[in-house]
Amino acid sequence: MARLLLVMGEGGHTKEMVKLADLLGPDHAYHYLLVKEDRVSEEKISRPGPVYRVIRPRYQPGKQHNLLQDTARTALCAWQSLGVLARVRPQAILSTGPWVAVPVMLLGKLFGARIIFIETGSRVRELSATGKVMIRLANLFFVQWPGLQSRYPHTLYAGRLW
Repeated sequence: MARLLLVMGEGGHTKEMVKLADLLGPDHAYHYLLVKEDRVSEEKISRPGPVYRVIRPRYQPGKQHNLLQDTARTALCAWQSLGVLARVRPQAILSTGPWVAVPVMLLGKLFGARIIFIETGSRVRELSATGKVMIRLANLFFVQWPGLQSRYPHTLYAGRLW
């Protein structure tokens, strides 16, 4: 039974990850990583598994970013993620695009996990900021729109999750 770590985001990211877990079926050991402030996503999980929480790597209110603050928060998120990765030892890490995926997947790659990134379905013409980082790191990089796949030939198109 493969140990999977699903990095959840909020809103649409959660909806996509729940759908993906449903498509993958019950034959995996699911583990979930969420930001501490997210109280809604955990209630949406349909495949049982332990839930781990880390600090949000980028400050969100108003989506105004402060480079120093975001860097410090990302470093703390990475530190917290190390504990999760050491405990879970996932064979694969999957995410649909929240920034929290970047430090988790980077460290997971160092732990030998396969990195599977699915660009969120809301990205039709251009990769997200997370996608622009993950396209260099992921073992598999999926997009949910054929036009996006033609723009980024190293990606895979397998349809939409929603």
